[in-house]
Amino acid sequence: MLRIHFTDADLVRVRVAASPDPLWEVCLSLHRLRARQGRRAYAPWYRAARARLHEGGLAGSVRSLLLPLVPQAGYFPDFLTPAESAEGLGAGLKEILATEPDRVRAELGVPARTGVGLSWGAHLAEKDGRTRLTRTIRAYHDAVIAPHGNEIQGRFEAERSARARTLLDHGIDGLLRSTGTGTEWRPPVLHVGYPVDRDLYLEGRGLRLIPSYFCWGNPVALVDPGLEPVLVYPLVHEPPRQPLPEGLGPGEPLAALLGRTRAAVLRAAASGTGATTGELARVTGASASSASQHATALRNAGLLVSHRHAALVLHTLTPLGVSLLAADRPPGRVPGRMGATTG
Repeated sequence: MLRIHFTDADLVRVRVAASPDPLWEVCLSLHRLRARQGRRAYAPWYRAARARLHEGGLAGSVRSLLLPLVPQAGYFPDFLTPAESAEGLGAGLKEILATEPDRVRAELGVPARTGVGLSWGAHLAEKDGRTRLTRTIRAYHDAVIAPHGNEIQGRFEAERSARARTLLDHGIDGLLRSTGTGTEWRPPVLHVGYPVDRDLYLEGRGLRLIPSYFCWGNPVALVDPGLEPVLVYPLVHEPPRQPLPEGLGPGEPLAALLGRTRAAVLRAAASGTGATTGELARVTGASASSASQHATALRNAGLLVSHRHAALVLHTLTPLGVSLLAADRPPGRVPGRMGATTG
């Protein structure tokens, strides 16, 4: 059991991650490759991942380098999931490469003391070893995680929207009670089902909650109490999506649901700066009054937010609208935050 102890200062510093964490997803997806738990929920991903690893010649490197570092159960080194990974895969890999050799040796010594031992662990303390490791992680991410970035991002945005509603309706107590199975909030302590018995005192640092697509079962935390406190917890998985009806191509389900004009309005509002009513009209070919009516319908459905900007009305997507668009993208298109592998 992991007991996370909160002070009043910690309760106002609880936050939900802004985007999926690529290195946590890498590590936890390695669990999904081997564990039978949750296999049905990940069946399409599992089949595609195994095929891509073999086709890309990565199966051997993953088996010899990554899987021993991230065993199916128990401890894996904290340096594999640095806080910088929140800024993207490139930032996280850069931090792994910069990890102090003493820290690498110390963290790799934990499994060695439990009998798991990594015969090549000393090599990772050298920069050349970590260079090989980061290249393998990047190749693995590009092969088996980035192609599913649309679905991961869509589920993540839906989770953030749900947590925001929980916070508004039930406050921080409700948010801490909603971190999935295996947790129980008994103020001021969050009890988390865990393979080892330990206490984590936040001491005013707060807690970052990280919803994870590949986390299954109980939440996961870092071992070192001196690092930024995080709790990685599983997203709710739905049954695999059914194939599109014959003759219905990517992007058409959204049009079938909303109508082509409203689907076009939703996509136009996906711009990073939103879209004005006039811009929606120009994109869709509709009149300004018709574009305004479509925007009103989407706003009433919770997919758009409209607000006045100077003399114009600006329309932007809600998290629900982002999730709907992410789920409707063709499989090959990956949203920037999750799919970015440079930087």
